[in-house]
Amino acid sequence: MASTLLRTISCLLAFSLVLALPCSALDTPLSDTAVRQAYFMGQRHDESLARFLDHYTRHLAPPKTGPYISSVSFLTPYALLTQLSDRHAYGYSAQQAELQHQNLVETVKIVIEIQLTGTYSNVMRNPAARTTGTPMEYLLRPSDFWRDFQVQISNGDESLRPFLYSGHGAYFCGDTGCTLVGATIQLECLAESFTSDSALVSIDPPEGDPVTVEFDLASLR
Repeated sequence: MASTLLRTISCLLAFSLVLALPCSALDTPLSDTAVRQAYFMGQRHDESLARFLDHYTRHLAPPKTGPYISSVSFLTPYALLTQLSDRHAYGYSAQQAELQHQNLVETVKIVIEIQLTGTYSNVMRNPAARTTGTPMEYLLRPSDFWRDFQVQISNGDESLRPFLYSGHGAYFCGDTGCTLVGATIQLECLAESFTSDSALVSIDPPEGDPVTVEFDLASLR
């Protein structure tokens, strides 16, 4: 009787601990079946993958003034695996994909695309011209202008801090050279950090209105 009671109490304690642990709203960690499905989707190497990944992207309308934050993507572990598989054209098996995934920490990647506009172009006023008497009133905008954009990621009531924050300028190149036309910002967070069904990505540009994009995590694989 005593041993039965102890086993019952132990089971109840274990069950209560499981309930107390935070549970991710995303499909993470991915099952072996999900890894194989992502592998085969990426191996199609056709437009179907682009159409699938477009569900993870929000396309925004141009602003009246300031830089154009044209799109925000929220790439889940499953979406990232399809991209990884797509980058391997030949000699990459489902077994290799499963073994490779076992050594990966599942993350979410957020990609923000920015385009320069007529009111926020590749030419900018020289901030030092008035104070130093520099004759050059205008300068070319630096390629790392994206660093002036403040990005915040929220999941429910919690603000998340990405472990990776990077970016690069985007150029249009022709016969006369290359011109800065925009930039891409990439952030990565641990997938297990998203415990709520809703995620917000807020971008505050140095000029123009801030932008907030909401993602329904229950609708994203």
